[in-house]
Amino acid sequence: MKKRIYLDNAATTPLDPRVKRAMEPYWEKIFGNPSGIYEEGRRAKEALEGARKEVASFVNASPDEIIFTSGGTESNTLAIFGVVETKLPDVLKPHIITTKIEHKSVLVSCKELEKRGVEVTYLSPDKDGLIDPNDLKKALKPETVLVSVIYANNEIGVVQPIPEMARVIKNFRKKSSGVKGWPHLHIDACQASGYLDMNVDKLGVDLLSANGSKVYGPKGIGFLYKRKGLKLKPVIYGGGQEKGLRSGTENIPAIMGLAQALRIVKEGGVKEVKRVSKLRDDLFAGITKKVERVFLNGHKTKRLANNLNISVLGVEGESIVLYLDAMGIAVSTGSACNSSDLEPSHVVSALGKPVEYAHGSLRFSLGRYTTKEDVNYVIKVFPDIIKKLRSISAIE
Repeated sequence: MKKRIYLDNAATTPLDPRVKRAMEPYWEKIFGNPSGIYEEGRRAKEALEGARKEVASFVNASPDEIIFTSGGTESNTLAIFGVVETKLPDVLKPHIITTKIEHKSVLVSCKELEKRGVEVTYLSPDKDGLIDPNDLKKALKPETVLVSVIYANNEIGVVQPIPEMARVIKNFRKKSSGVKGWPHLHIDACQASGYLDMNVDKLGVDLLSANGSKVYGPKGIGFLYKRKGLKLKPVIYGGGQEKGLRSGTENIPAIMGLAQALRIVKEGGVKEVKRVSKLRDDLFAGITKKVERVFLNGHKTKRLANNLNISVLGVEGESIVLYLDAMGIAVSTGSACNSSDLEPSHVVSALGKPVEYAHGSLRFSLGRYTTKEDVNYVIKVFPDIIKKLRSISAIE
């Protein structure tokens, strides 16, 4: 086997060598605790705040609106629990609006809050995976404290109309001045951060979650953008780091890596989006030309440039993954955070498709190091794999 072809960048991305170089000084040379008042601590603190400015610039925010976390899951949890806990004294039964196609970190958080008496409305997508802003409008009520929507879906890559949703919420606020709920808009932008506009003012959001492992940065690092003036209660207590919202000694090497990774994304811009989207479209065209009963999941154009989610009828998605793996190709059936669960994709199921579409779903997520040769190789070996699996499958 000459090389592995990695097409699961939605699960995690490899560390960019430029990011690794940016992190290296902070393991041994600038190793101090940024809370220290001596030189080692001051140097670490200076690096920390420089990285905060870099991250803030990426989303067009102020540095004091950036909270560093351990990743997307923690950022989502802090946003959701933080808002609800803050509102509890004024709102007897807080109400949250989310969707049926969120990342599990959001869905599980909402389910836990339901056990504690919080009301949650789960909006359904249309057949293409899009949430209608009018459905959000109908679901809003005086007790609504939070709307949490994934910017670009981690499984099917569909991009939601966030600015339109933000306008719906803004209009609701105007008509309901003085209401205790005062809904805030949170978006999970972990998948979106490498390919979409992250300007929080243009998006109109109050809270935004992102992480390093989706943008060729280190794992175990992320951030939450929190609009100035918005109050949150922490979910981790201790020494009061990150403005009291995320206690614990800051992971300076990872934070520096995150800042560098976002800088590289910013510099790559439109050129990389065009390159990857062309490869994605070539892959889909090549597969569907040679294999029958293959269907796209999610909107054809309103999707991430690197995402191709398909359903291959007559086979199990897990079987395809294993056969491709044997041929040197890494792909997945859906969310990496749910890979040990053999239940069909909750996202594909939410599109209203028959269960066989969910069981036969496959996610290709291309990336910075994907080449035309990689795509051609997948197109070459894919038909024989499907032919073999269909010949031995009990599924029609």
